[in-house]
Amino acid sequence: MRTIWGVAGVLIVLATLMSEVRTLVVPRVFRPGLSSMLGRGVYRTFQLVSNLFDRYESKDRILAYAGPLSVVTRLVGWLGAFLVGYSMINFSLGALDWRSSVREAGSSLFTLGFASADKSRLNAIDFCASVTGPVSIGLLVGYLPALYAAYARRETEVTMLEARAGGPAWGPEILARYAMVDLNDQLPDLYRGWERWTADVSESHTSYPILIYFRSPRAQRNWLIALLAVMDAAALHVAFNPSQNVGEIRMALRSGYVTLREIARTERVPYNPDPSPNDPIQLTYEEFLYGVQRMRAQGYQFERTPKEAWPHFRGWRVNYEAVAYALAYRIDAVPARWSGPRRTSAAQIDVITPVNRQPSESRPVRDDARN
Repeated sequence: MRTIWGVAGVLIVLATLMSEVRTLVVPRVFRPGLSSMLGRGVYRTFQLVSNLFDRYESKDRILAYAGPLSVVTRLVGWLGAFLVGYSMINFSLGALDWRSSVREAGSSLFTLGFASADKSRLNAIDFCASVTGPVSIGLLVGYLPALYAAYARRETEVTMLEARAGGPAWGPEILARYAMVDLNDQLPDLYRGWERWTADVSESHTSYPILIYFRSPRAQRNWLIALLAVMDAAALHVAFNPSQNVGEIRMALRSGYVTLREIARTERVPYNPDPSPNDPIQLTYEEFLYGVQRMRAQGYQFERTPKEAWPHFRGWRVNYEAVAYALAYRIDAVPARWSGPRRTSAAQIDVITPVNRQPSESRPVRDDARN
């Protein structure tokens, strides 16, 4: 029996070590293991608590702790698993009882040294345990700067988008605000910037999936909603004005939905990899017309009528809508327009278009105002 305990202890130590290395060192997504189970357990606990509240701001404040605390929980879980594994190995050698085995393993793992047994058979185990503890903590300390650097890059673009898309971000609002200040010729720059952003997010959020659940500093910002808004703006642009730089806009759209699909595979969210342009979408034609009206009110120009543009817009949105809605539901993103349902019946938050405060050409500017 002690041999069986020893073999089981070795397997636990090796499995825990592999879980830690795969999470913190190897930039690749693996099958669910100890790290994934601990992270999901923490997030679901916070999710159950947040579901008790109706106001989105309250839910967001609670869920903001889930991502960071899951990192700490992973470290505690790894150290706990190492403690169990080394205790079983100590016990299997027959030199100590269970209580003394746990005491010996804990003393060595955390480099305290207060319970070192004077038994040569345990020396090698003590040395291994004393290395494991500092290495585990050191790996996590080295992991955090990379994690938060990727988070900062992501949030910089999301924050910059707020002035262009409102809060929460919405695709028609982007085109409306650009038209309001006569900056439609700068829209391709926006799409090119977000094409690079999606490449960065695709790499970082599949290598470090915990970033998917890290929330923005403000409740009405969210990386997924921001990406969905930019993609909707690009799809509207192509659908209504096919003669305006559609090549680079198409590339930005493709980069966006490829990124969403990469993240969906990481989260094991099912999706149709090859939808037909004629497949139905959840966004209704009435919701589409509401967005078109917002764009028209700010002077956005259309080459096609809404009825003519709708099939083209739907043909683009079918590539990413289902994935975006599923991910927004999973992470409880801010309930923006055109972003699907949430776990609780939170009302969609509408963005308010700012008033154009530029001086009217018909109203002369006073000399003292010029000064």
